[in-house]
Parts: sequence; C-alpha cells; structure tokens
Amino acid sequence: MFDSLSDKLENVFRRIRGTGKLTEANIEEAMRDVRMALLEADVHFQVTKSFIERVRERALGQEVLRSLSPEQHLIKIVHEELVGVMGGGAGKLDLSGDVPAVLMLVGLQGSGKTTTAAKLARHLIDTRKRRPYLVPLDLSRPAAIQQLKTLAAQVGDGCGVYDTPEQGGNPVQIARAAIEQARNAGFETVILDTAGRLAIDEPLMAELRAIRDAVRPRQTIFVADAMTGQDAVAVARGFRDGIGIDGVVLSKMEGDARGGAALSIHATTAKPLLFVGVGEKLDALEVFHPDRVASRILGMGDMLSLIEKAQSAYDHKQAEQLQEKLKKDTFTLEDFRDQLRAVKKMGSVADLIGMIPGMKRFAKGSELAGADDELRRIEAIINSMTGQERRDHLILNGSRRKRIALGSGTSVAEVNKFLKQYQQAKKMMKSLSRGAGKGILAQLQGGR
Repeated sequence: MFDSLSDKLENVFRRIRGTGKLTEANIEEAMRDVRMALLEADVHFQVTKSFIERVRERALGQEVLRSLSPEQHLIKIVHEELVGVMGGGAGKLDLSGDVPAVLMLVGLQGSGKTTTAAKLARHLIDTRKRRPYLVPLDLSRPAAIQQLKTLAAQVGDGCGVYDTPEQGGNPVQIARAAIEQARNAGFETVILDTAGRLAIDEPLMAELRAIRDAVRPRQTIFVADAMTGQDAVAVARGFRDGIGIDGVVLSKMEGDARGGAALSIHATTAKPLLFVGVGEKLDALEVFHPDRVASRILGMGDMLSLIEKAQSAYDHKQAEQLQEKLKKDTFTLEDFRDQLRAVKKMGSVADLIGMIPGMKRFAKGSELAGADDELRRIEAIINSMTGQERRDHLILNGSRRKRIALGSGTSVAEVNKFLKQYQQAKKMMKSLSRGAGKGILAQLQGGR
C-alpha cells in the first residue's frame, strides 16, 4: 500500500536535498508537488488542503535545526503531520464491561464485512485470548449466512457461530437470541455481521438502528472497501450520521488501493481507523498504527511491525529448540522448511525488506521480484524428499536428486544449488547462534 504516494514524496524530498537550505520558494514548490501527490493518491481534497497549509506554516515558521539537513527537517514535519491527520495513535477495541462484549459491523454490500468478521475473530483469539462468537444477520444476501459459518469453521477452535435460519427471521430477534446463547456458552465477544446494500438507504439505516437500540453494542464498527477511495470516506460519514460509528476497518488494502481512504478517514469522520485488511487469509488483519504507516510512506521503515511479525512467527519454545539444534549441529532440512514457512507467514520478502529503515529502495529491485517464488520452489524441493532424506541430506545421491527434481517440478541443477545453499546457511546459523545471533534469538523469545 502507499507505494505510488511514497515514490512521489521521495522525489520531492530528493529535490530539496540538492538545494542546501529551505527557502520560501523551494518550500512552495515542494508543497505543490506534495499536494499533487496526495490528490493523485485519492486523499480527500479538504484533508489535502489543510495538511499542506499546516506543513507550509511550520516549514516557513521554524529555523532548520542544526542537527538536521533541510530535507530531514521537512521530512520530520511531514511525518508529524501525517501521523496527526491519521489520528495520532492507534485506535483500540473496547471490550470492557459486561460479558459478552458486542461488536456490530456495518457497511455497504461488498465492502468485506463478512470476511472482516472472521478476521476479527481470529485476531481476538490470537492477541486477546478471547472466545469470539459470530452472528450472521444478513438475511437478504444469498449465501451470506453460510459464508460466515464456513469462515467460522476456518477460524477454528475457540470460535463459535450462531445457527441463523436460512429463511425468514427478524434480525433484531436473532441478535438478541444469539447474544443470550453466547453468554450461556461462555463466549466473551459477540461479532454481529449485519446486512448491507449497494448504497445507503433508509430501510438499511432503520434496520441497523433497530439492532443497535436492541442490543446496545460496545462498539459499532464501519467496514469500508479501501479500493473505493474517497467514496469510502463519504459512505463512512453517511453511516456515522445515520447510526453512529465508533471506528473503521479498511478492507482490501493489499490491492490497488492508493491509500487515500486511510489518510482521509479520521480527518473527515473524527473516528479512529482500527484495522486494515492486507490479504485474503484470516490472519491478514493489522492494527492501524498512524506513526508506523507514516514512516512507511516516507521510506523510514517500520521495525516495530517487523519485530511483531517475527514474534508472531516464532514462539518462545520454537526459538529455544532452534538454538539448541544449531548448537548440536542437528539442524535438518525439516527444520529448514519450518523456518521457510515462518518467513512466509510474516509476509512477502519485499514487504519485510521494506520495513527495514533505509532498505525500501532495495525492496523494489529486480533481485527481489522472484524471491517469494524461489521460497516456494525450495519448499517444493524439500516436500519431494522422503522423511529420511529430510533428516539426513548426506544420503542424497544422484538418483535421489533426480527423483526430487521430477517431484518438485525443478531441475537437478536447482536441487544441487539449494542443497549447497542449505549447507552454507546451516554453517552461518550455527556460527550466529554462538555469537551475535544469540541476541537475535533472545529477542524473538522475549517481548511476549
């Protein structure tokens, strides 16, 4: 997300870098370029206007700090203003008070409410250790009820779902009955997946108000499709004024969304952006941190998110076992495959590299274009081996390597290249585990 905006802003700062100092003339030129970059990213025009005015006023009204270059000084101002326009700090789910806490999801048809409900359930299980209960309340869209039931099954243990009847029924009565059933079964959070329409209309608003008044949800959360840009902002204001909302989730941020909705939603609704959906999988829901997003936009990296991803991929026990295997030189191809899967769980290689400060430009390089495909090829090679071969790579003779190549859709040369890389990686990891790398493993074990 934000790649196009990030590239354009980088060009603006590069031109400032060559001027030697900030002047009224080059600040005005920079602000024109920043304005165009924001508008092309589909940021709301009123948000863009006020943002530019604040940055210009601060840039002209301050002396450049001796410790900063003109470019760094302008980046600092833009970063602080970006954080402010996106809300300042991360919004939070309110799960306090009586149990179960009721969360009501609202939004237009096709915005991603149903998938977001399941993702939110997964998030609550993984991060809050709560037992969520999903309630299908979309009685108008064909297959909506079955879709949520299927997703609930994919969320897995700890997630319940109400058996909403496929035909007939009143959404208010269903919501009340579902909450009571969740309470009796010991579920701590109820997530209501309400109906949507192609556009806001009064019958929809009336139905949502009736549900809201009947169950008094802890929070009403608006789900918007990030691909719709400024339209998402307009619809968010419609729901805010029509029924009242407490926060926003932007779905489909992994697509071709230019980022305008994310940069505009708080400024135009005064409501926090709680989460962004960044993929189709149920774990692809990220807490929205304005400061981290601003850093990513400006190419400053996002180490906190990278560390959190690493901690979610490696638990304390796994890190200890890995370190012990490296010490004893018992790190096998099966262990190597586990590490590959952990890396894939964290996200694409380019995204991970881009989170490291100063590395954003390398994340776009051609050398990384096929990195994720290469990881898949390596996993296919390992999967084509027998258990004995994965545990002892030394038995891999010519005929075995040929069979593995055929089974993985690769060549013998690729198999040989991977085995050589594996042996080199094994030596390097063993060396790291004895020295500086031990600190890395300790970091992965800690902070939980």
